[in-house]
Amino acid sequence: MSTAGIVGTLIRELTTGESSSRIPEPDLVMDDPDKVSAFVRAGREAAIVAPTYLFHCAHICEVICPGETVLDLACGPATQLGMVAQMNPNSQFIGIDLSEGMLKEAKDHIKELGLKNVDLKIGDITDLSQFHDKSIGTVFSTLSLHHLPTVHDLESTFSEVARIVKPDGGIYLSDFGHLNSEKSMQHFAYQHRERQPELFTIDYLNSLRAAFHLADFQRLSAKYLAGRACLYSTFLIPLMVTIKSPKRGQVEPALTQKLAKLRRALPIPQQRDLKDLISLFKLGGLKSTLLA
Repeated sequence: MSTAGIVGTLIRELTTGESSSRIPEPDLVMDDPDKVSAFVRAGREAAIVAPTYLFHCAHICEVICPGETVLDLACGPATQLGMVAQMNPNSQFIGIDLSEGMLKEAKDHIKELGLKNVDLKIGDITDLSQFHDKSIGTVFSTLSLHHLPTVHDLESTFSEVARIVKPDGGIYLSDFGHLNSEKSMQHFAYQHRERQPELFTIDYLNSLRAAFHLADFQRLSAKYLAGRACLYSTFLIPLMVTIKSPKRGQVEPALTQKLAKLRRALPIPQQRDLKDLISLFKLGGLKSTLLA
C-alpha cells in the first residue's frame, strides 16, 4: 500500500456519493485449478499476501492457549493454517474447506512443512454439526467469509462459531469490509498487479466486491459474540474488519522471536505493506504485542 494511494482512497471513500452493492463471487467454491494455483502462488512464491498472513498469525497466536484444539474455517491451501500451526506445536489444528482442490494443496503444504498437529477435512462453515457444542478452544478464519453467498450464510457461520467455541475460548475472524466506491476496490486489487498473477488480481477484485458491509459484521458480532470478542476495522474505512477475543495466556518469548525473524525475512516492499496494515488497524484500535 503506497501512502499516496491510501490517502487518496481515504478521501474518496469519505467523500463519495457512491454506495456500492455487494456482488457475490462468481465462483463460490474455488476449485478451478488455474485459480487455485494463482491463489497459492500469490500467498507463497510471489509473497504478495505474506504481510497479511504474518499480521493475522500474530493476532491468532495471542488468542490460542497451548494444548487446545484450534479450528480454521475455510482454510484454503493452508498457508495461514500452516504458519499458525508451526508457531503453536503444542496445540492440535483442524482445517475445513469446501474446495477439494484447495484441500489437496493444503495436504501437500502441511506434508511439506512436516507438521503432525494438523488435520484437514471437507466442511461447510455454515454448518459445523461435525463439532460438538463448546468443544473447540479457538476458532479463526482469515479472508474467507466473503466467499459466502448471502448475509444469511454469514449469520449461520457466526451462530455456529458461538455454539462450538468454549465459553472462555479464543475467536479471531477477519475479512475484507465492503468499500463504497468501485474505484477504491480497483485501486487495492490492481496496486501490485506487476507482482501478482493476473487471475489473482481478478479474484482479489471479486473478493472486494463480495465483501460484506461493516454493518453486517457489527450486527452479527453483537448478536452472537457480545462479551466474547470485540470488533475492529481499519482506520476510517473498513478495508478490513476483524473480530477478536481478548489475549489469552502468556506469549512465549520464542514465539516473539520467530515472528520477528519472519518479518525481517520479508522483501522490503512487503515489510512496508505490513507496517501500513499494522498502522491502519492500530488507529482503528487493534494492536498486537507480537507486532510492536
